[in-house]
Amino acid sequence: MLTAFTNGRIVTPNGVVTGKAVLCENGAITQLATVIPVGAKQIDLGGGLLLPGYLDVQVNGGGGVLFNTEPTREGLQAIAGAHAKFGTTGLMPTVISTDLATIEKAIIAVDEAMATGVPGILGIHIEGPYLSPKRRGIHNPKEFPTLDEHAIAVLSSLKRGKTMVTLAPDAVPVNAIKKLVTTGVIVCLGHSDADYDTVMEALKAGARGFTHLFNAMSPLQTRAPGVVGAALDDRTAWCGIITDGNHVHPVTLRVAYACRGADKLMLVTDAMPPAASDLMSFELQGRTIRVENGVCVGPDGTLAGAAADMAAVVKRGAEYFGVRDPVIVAKLSSGNAADFLGMMGQIGVIAPGARADFVLVDDKFNLHRTFTGAAAS
Repeated sequence: MLTAFTNGRIVTPNGVVTGKAVLCENGAITQLATVIPVGAKQIDLGGGLLLPGYLDVQVNGGGGVLFNTEPTREGLQAIAGAHAKFGTTGLMPTVISTDLATIEKAIIAVDEAMATGVPGILGIHIEGPYLSPKRRGIHNPKEFPTLDEHAIAVLSSLKRGKTMVTLAPDAVPVNAIKKLVTTGVIVCLGHSDADYDTVMEALKAGARGFTHLFNAMSPLQTRAPGVVGAALDDRTAWCGIITDGNHVHPVTLRVAYACRGADKLMLVTDAMPPAASDLMSFELQGRTIRVENGVCVGPDGTLAGAAADMAAVVKRGAEYFGVRDPVIVAKLSSGNAADFLGMMGQIGVIAPGARADFVLVDDKFNLHRTFTGAAAS
């Protein structure tokens, strides 16, 4: 059935469009039209802002489910379904530092989920275990192994969707990064104590971005720029950033935005099982993680991902950055992630040919409705 989204302010990359309807059919946008075809189902947006559905490239869990412990199609369906209620229409389920056997199970689960049409799954994000022990954060693998040929083969074995791997350039040789990149894997840098020069070598080798900017990485110092300095200074790489108000101080967020602008910043949740649920604790690699004042923390107080959803992260991010332009908010919350994943034009934009995934928000970016494939979630 042809569906027409009417009476809304449509947020496109070129500006906010009024006086037109978004026409959708078979889950895709067909056109922005001034005339609504006879017989089309009409959805009145009540004058609200219609943005592309949110895209999140770092989702460890949600709805009470942790991907590491439930690396199955059913686990992915539960996670994606929980986040869809909060505006996320596309996500990269994230498996954190574990053994290769579990990583293989996670990859197989993503392949199965995508083959059977589980909504919202874009691929897989493998975060670790090729990280710096000095910047491990909550990651607690049995060992921090070497990224060898067998591991590269496993990490690059996904048949459908995108693969993203977070690694530390001080723990992985440049040649190994180059090999991963040649397989089509998107390499991001994180959980690293590397110096500036080492980071720049990794970027030259093909690394494409940084995982949760500021968290678990060597800081910017007077004579040692570190990973943070490289990320803020470089203009070619993408940066995921958690704007829940707990992982990064609002002042630091404003500094990042002043340095990098909106072009290559991606809002992410780093969500754990409590996100999109009422869960207040869960088990992670033998440790009990609790939600305290809206933050996931381990027994020693170490941050352990987030309890926030994208609806909250987008609203807070806009406030902390001081952004009111919905075109920029759409870039931060979806367009940039689509570009980063090499999927611009397919998702993350309201334009003919793109998937009909939308969020309806007000002028303060409060979420009112989510539409996945033009159907309400």
